[in-house]
Amino acid sequence: MSIRDLRSDPVPDEYIDKILEAGRWAMSGANSQPWEFMVIRDQKVKDALGHAYTHDNNDFIFWMEQMRIPELRHPAFQVGDVDAEQQQKRVQDRGAKWTDAPVLLVILGDGRRQWGTVQGALSYGRHQSHFTDALSNAAMLMHLAATSLGLASQHVTIHVQEPFKRVLDVPDLLLVHHIVPIGFSAIDRRPSVHRPLEDIVHYDQYDHSKYMSNKDVVEFLYELRGKTMHAYHTKRKGE
Repeated sequence: MSIRDLRSDPVPDEYIDKILEAGRWAMSGANSQPWEFMVIRDQKVKDALGHAYTHDNNDFIFWMEQMRIPELRHPAFQVGDVDAEQQQKRVQDRGAKWTDAPVLLVILGDGRRQWGTVQGALSYGRHQSHFTDALSNAAMLMHLAATSLGLASQHVTIHVQEPFKRVLDVPDLLLVHHIVPIGFSAIDRRPSVHRPLEDIVHYDQYDHSKYMSNKDVVEFLYELRGKTMHAYHTKRKGE
């Protein structure tokens, strides 16, 4: 699970090396290895990334979230019964707490390395490409490696590229895939909400009795928000 409260205790260099090594061994189409990793410890750089996240990335997300009914918006964007301008300011004022992590790992992608894989993987149709799949493979191994070392991590998704590239001086042809804050958890892990295995496994052919209609999906999202919103609002009141 993503841990958003991390202690400031330093993370040993050998732990970071093991996490990066795990990512290096991820699967990729034609073994093209399209990833590169950045290790960020400088607080000024972390703060600059946090500013880009809250003022550019979150600004984009905020207006996207306004298209959904309030109860189904992401918890971070359910900020009360005020006008849109005040809501937006509250979201920005919350800041990016992950900038307090002792280490940020940034996963970059170079799509040109996909030229080595099968042509079908280069198309951007219904299922994207091997490129983003490969970066996600590397990311998941890194998250698992961090957990195995007793560390906590978070998946910080990037939607607006340019502000982050400016902070990190990343070349235009590369993709900033996402940021992984790494540190020791400041909170106890709480039970997470997951669908039962019997609801999601099919044998030999698709079991249509398990197919979720649009109505089923919306009801599931309402139920999911109901299980997460209380903890979120309780935490927010204490901040």
